[in-house]
Amino acid sequence: MQIQKTTFQYLENLQKNNNRDWFTDNKETYLKAQKNAKEVFAAIHTNLQKHDEIEKSKMMRIYRDVRFSKDKTPYKAHFANSYSRLGAALRGGYFLRIRPGESFLAGGFWEPNKEDLFRIRKEIELDASEIREILEDKNFKKYFGSKFESFGELKTAPRVFDKAHPDIDLLRKKGFIAVKNFTDKEVLSENFIEEVDKSYKALRPFFNLFSDILTTNLNGESIL
Repeated sequence: MQIQKTTFQYLENLQKNNNRDWFTDNKETYLKAQKNAKEVFAAIHTNLQKHDEIEKSKMMRIYRDVRFSKDKTPYKAHFANSYSRLGAALRGGYFLRIRPGESFLAGGFWEPNKEDLFRIRKEIELDASEIREILEDKNFKKYFGSKFESFGELKTAPRVFDKAHPDIDLLRKKGFIAVKNFTDKEVLSENFIEEVDKSYKALRPFFNLFSDILTTNLNGESIL
């Protein structure tokens, strides 16, 4: 089981011909590529279930919502899937996008609600040492470097937090996400699914810590 070259070729062609006429004329090729991607996403889901509890796996629609976008191209020239972790006790999720030249996986907390974000920030304010230890963990660094992506950061400290706090770089984040990019060669390789799973496994200390933070108060007492 792997991503086929024909699937990649379809996505490359869609990038160059992102219009309804071309899409309709090549619908059969799209359905074959979609089936291949679904099978790969399903295999990844099966692997995830062996070492985490996944509540929902969802393949993203290829159709773009262009109502409020300057980009009016009607289709996403990629296949993507999200995997949500189970319930209030775990939180967070995994993500994978297949796009020629821009494939990546991610895991963490994209847009935590304001209560969760405040709780994480209070933990950072009190003691960020355990979070720093995650970022410096050998396995985490191997797959994700020593940083969290955020897809949005405050320019200064959040309200009620000290802008001179030594961990201000973490306090300014609006989300906490680990990201790993893949080359086209890596995506098309026979061991791609295995590499995705190894990357997701490297996230577990991060998920375990944040799940603990979000299910306890600052005294370490459960709030569930």
